[in-house]
Amino acid sequence: MPKQPGLDRRHRDEDGEIHAKRSDTLVRTLRKTYGDDFLAGVRGDAKLGTVLRRTGLTSLSDVLKVRRR
Repeated sequence: MPKQPGLDRRHRDEDGEIHAKRSDTLVRTLRKTYGDDFLAGVRGDAKLGTVLRRTGLTSLSDVLKVRRR
């Protein structure tokens, strides 16, 4: 079974699981997908894992939920 498009330009593995964003993904990379104002006040060279630890959130999905509020 070929890889299929998933959420937020991620892809599913052959078992259907969607790839998660890695904790070493840079904020500037996420801004390419979510806009220049994503995580405003956070340096572009900060890693997602650092942001998660500082905010107490556990995933990019959690960050996006907080952003929508």
